Amino acid sequence: MNYTANHDRYNNMKYNRCGNSGLLLPAISLGLWHNFGGIDVYENGRKMVLRAFDLGITHFDLANNYGPPYGSAEETFGRILKSDLQSYRDELIITSKAGYDMWPGPYGEWGSRKYLIASCDQSLKRMGLEYVDIFYSHRPDPNTPLEETMMALDQIVRSGKALYAGISSYDPEQSQKAIDILKELGTPCLVHQPSYSMFNRWVEDGLLDVLEQNGVGSAVFSPLFQGLLTNKYLKGIPEGSRASKAASYLQSTDITPEKIDKVKRLNEIAESRGQKMAQMALSWVLRDKRVTSVIIGASKVAQIEDAVGILDTMEFSPEELQTIEGILQN
Repeated sequence: MNYTANHDRYNNMKYNRCGNSGLLLPAISLGLWHNFGGIDVYENGRKMVLRAFDLGITHFDLANNYGPPYGSAEETFGRILKSDLQSYRDELIITSKAGYDMWPGPYGEWGSRKYLIASCDQSLKRMGLEYVDIFYSHRPDPNTPLEETMMALDQIVRSGKALYAGISSYDPEQSQKAIDILKELGTPCLVHQPSYSMFNRWVEDGLLDVLEQNGVGSAVFSPLFQGLLTNKYLKGIPEGSRASKAASYLQSTDITPEKIDKVKRLNEIAESRGQKMAQMALSWVLRDKRVTSVIIGASKVAQIEDAVGILDTMEFSPEELQTIEGILQN
C-alpha cells in the first residue's frame, strides 16, 4: 500500500528554533533507541514512524548501535525511508551518533577521528542516505583530545555527510570547550543531547546555562526516566515492561517505593490537569524554554499520539510547579 502523508501534518505541531540557528525542531521528536531493532516487528516500527510524521514529528533520532542487534534500527529506518518516506526526505531531520561500543577492536568506540568518520559512513549506508541532518559525538572520550573529536565532526559536515554537528552527554565544562573548538573550526555546534527528566535533573546545574549563552539548542532524551514517569509501575512491575527485561537500562532496582510514591502523587496533579502522568512529565521537561525538543521512545502508536497530545497543555501555573517541586525534593 502506498503511503501518502497527512496533508494537515504541520497544523498542530509546535516547532522551536534550535539555539541561534536557522533550524526548527518539533517539540516532540521520535527516538529509535528501543523497539526498532532486528528483534522487533518491522511493521510496528513502520506504523510508528509514519504516524509520527503524520502528526508533524519531523525529527527522527538514531545512533549507530541502536537495535538490537547493533545497526539494525538504522536498517529498519532505511527500509521505511525507501518504501514510504523517500519523497519526503527534505521534510525530515534524521540524526545519527557515534561514541559507544559498535564493532570489535580498538577503532569501534569512543571519539577518534578514525571511528567517527567510519561510523558515519556505515550509518549512511545502512539508511540508504547521502547525508544525515545532524551527526553527534555520542559521549566525551577521556583519552582522545577533544580537538580531534571536534575536527572529525567538522570534517563530516564539510564533506557533506552531515548538515550540522552536535554533542551528547557532555558536561557543562566539556560542552563549553567543544562549542569553542567547533566555532573556531567554522562548524558551529547546533545542539546538545542530554538526558533530562523529573528524576534526572543534572542539566539544571550549569549545562542549560552554557547552551543558552552559546546559542546551542537541546534535544533531551529519557524524559520519562525509562518509563518510570508513567502509570505503568504504579502497581508493581508488569510482565513484558522494560524493567522486567534483563537487558534493560531501567532495572527493577530503580523502581524504589519512594519513587513510586512520588509518581503516585505526581499522577494526581496530572489528572487534575487532564493529562496522563507521561504527558505531564513531557510538558514539565518542555516548560524550560532552553529545551528545544523532547525525544520520546515508543513501543506503540498510541504512545506517540499521547505525547503529541500535550501540545495544548504545555503551561503550568506557579502553584502547580511549586507542588511538583515539593514532591520531587522530598
